[in-house]
Amino acid sequence: MKKMQKLTLFYDGKCPLCEAEIVFLARRNQAGLLDFIDINSYEFEKSGVNCALALASMYGQYEDGSLIQGVEVFAQSYLRANLHVLAWIYMRTSLKPILNICYKIFAENRHAISKAIGPVIRKLVG
Repeated sequence: MKKMQKLTLFYDGKCPLCEAEIVFLARRNQAGLLDFIDINSYEFEKSGVNCALALASMYGQYEDGSLIQGVEVFAQSYLRANLHVLAWIYMRTSLKPILNICYKIFAENRHAISKAIGPVIRKLVG
């Protein structure tokens, strides 16, 4: 079996829902296969990832430097966090077009959505 590469997630730390997702994943990161970089941080500036692209879609970067985006990031993140049912859902080829559209709508409106429900979700995850 091939060893899973570590995956770095680039997230918007100014978005309460995005932050809640990262807290949730970080707690499940027992294998240490996930790293997290806030796109608003100095560390992100050093990453070489385009900020405009990172704001438009979820991006992840494997140890080897290759990038993934959109729902594939969630599938790979959930797999590394031992959330196999969620990973399975996000890996379904038949669902990817719908999930990508839903995520694009969320990404474009994440601050308004987060303002409405983010603080409650953030409290639920701790």
